[in-house]
Amino acid sequence: MKKMQSRRQGGFVKLLVLFVILIIIISYFGIDLRAIVESPETQGNLGYVWSLAVTLWDNYLARPVLYFWNNIFIDLLWESFVNNMERIKNGGSFDFIPNTPSVGTTTKP
Repeated sequence: MKKMQSRRQGGFVKLLVLFVILIIIISYFGIDLRAIVESPETQGNLGYVWSLAVTLWDNYLARPVLYFWNNIFIDLLWESFVNNMERIKNGGSFDFIPNTPSVGTTTKP
């Protein structure tokens, strides 16, 4: 667990260093990020893209995504996942194999 956390933290530090280097390179070429972000053209474009994304979500994506999230992911998968993680944490085995449906075939020794 600690190894995974240190790897995650190392990845965050690398990303942060890369971001700082990118800012330095942009500054070297004389690009003013504040002027770009605050320009009316940029604000207009960001507003247009945001309104387009909201319209796309409201009219096309919200119902199927929320249906999948609530009725399939949460109801069918999440409870089983949490139960199995608790069972494994307590030293047991997962319940996929004992609860799998059988086909009804038998093997003769």
